[in-house]
Amino acid sequence: MKNSEQAISNPKFTSTWLPIRQIMNGMIQLDDGTYVTGVKIHPKNIFIMGSQAQDNMIYSLRNFYNTIDYEFWLIIADRPVDINLYLAELQKLYNNSSSNEVRKLILQDINKANQFMSIEYNVVDTEYYLIFQEKKLEILQKKLHNMISGLANCGLQSSQTSNADLRIILDNLLNGGEAINFGTVMS
Repeated sequence: MKNSEQAISNPKFTSTWLPIRQIMNGMIQLDDGTYVTGVKIHPKNIFIMGSQAQDNMIYSLRNFYNTIDYEFWLIIADRPVDINLYLAELQKLYNNSSSNEVRKLILQDINKANQFMSIEYNVVDTEYYLIFQEKKLEILQKKLHNMISGLANCGLQSSQTSNADLRIILDNLLNGGEAINFGTVMS
């Protein structure tokens, strides 16, 4: 009985066992002074490239990964996408177009977008991150620079993670990729 009373009076929240002190400047600062940060890699569809270009990119990425001599995590996160603005722009184009052929093509795009927004599909943007941890800020900055330039040599654009990126990653890791929406409870 004592344990159940203690559990009720001292609830266990994620924040009580997760060692995060703060998220700022694109880094997570842990309670022990370690910083967690990384780079967000802007996606590139290699399947629309020629086979030689694909092989070159894969070879470059293999070489890049082999130059990283510290622990890192490759994280792939899905972020929901709202395509209502895109649909509104298509509707404006449709209304302003006088050509029947163009209107037909735009209408096909509108129908396809509406199909994606239906409950059958989840419209998401897939994001790719290389995350690492480091205690010393000067070494952290050097690792960030090396990752960004190494990825640029592979033909990929990347940038340091933002605070929002890190929150998305944490949300995906802690909630199994499920979006959490809090709403008003009505009685």
